[in-house]
Amino acid sequence: MNKLSETHVGVLYALSAYFIWGIAPLYFKYLDFISVYEILSHRVIWSVVVTALLVSYLKDWSNVASVCRQYKSLLMLVVTSLLISSNWLVFIWAINNEKMLEASLGYFINPIVNVVLGLVFLSERLSRLKWFAVFLAFIGVSAQAWQLGELPWVSLVLPITFALYGLLRKKVKVKAITGLFLETLAVLPIAIVYLATVTGSETANLFNNEWSLNLLFMMAGLVTAMPLICFGQAALRLPLSTLGFFQYLAPSIVFLFAVFVYGEPISFIKLFTFACIWTGILVFVFEHKITRWLK
Repeated sequence: MNKLSETHVGVLYALSAYFIWGIAPLYFKYLDFISVYEILSHRVIWSVVVTALLVSYLKDWSNVASVCRQYKSLLMLVVTSLLISSNWLVFIWAINNEKMLEASLGYFINPIVNVVLGLVFLSERLSRLKWFAVFLAFIGVSAQAWQLGELPWVSLVLPITFALYGLLRKKVKVKAITGLFLETLAVLPIAIVYLATVTGSETANLFNNEWSLNLLFMMAGLVTAMPLICFGQAALRLPLSTLGFFQYLAPSIVFLFAVFVYGEPISFIKLFTFACIWTGILVFVFEHKITRWLK
């Protein structure tokens, strides 16, 4: 009974994490009158505040201090900080520039990029079915590039930066909250300097804003930290194979918002690209069943 209960709790945490990630574009879309760099700066600043409060609540400052004394880990976190910041920047830009479908496609491609990175950096071997899935992704992206006349850079930058981020974070044995606190802390000076001196935006000075707008800025910290916390709790209670099923929930929600709420045009080529990616994902998810069926 306890095991079943823990599994149910894990499923609720997983659903919460990916649901928040899926509806996050609504938050950023609501702030589309604000500069992308300004939104990113607030996301960094308030993520530092939220994670610092969580570290204090968990009484885990000794762990933070311990990581700070490990120079290799600290350097790695600086690199991952730049990767995740780039990912956030491109994602916010895509949402606020009618590129939500491309952002959705990028996160559908992410698992396939993970496999390719495993092949290149971890010497992992791919089965024939996984090679077929990678080939389908290549066909889909090529079709999109042919239509656009250029590579769909949003759909490539998002999965590549996030996959590299995940690959490097695996090498740093740091708790999720501790890692996020140090990563956002690393780029905090850039965010503060940008708001204080670089941007000429009237909304950069919080004292000149209405409290409702400042509250929206502060919510950036929760939008960043809460799904990560839920994901961490789900990972403690669910096998990775089960958790993997949920990772397609967020880009699916983004896809639905893009088409049915914000009316982004979906051409035949885009449908073909998504069909290739979705087929590749099905091959990944049901590889063992497909292998048994072929035998």
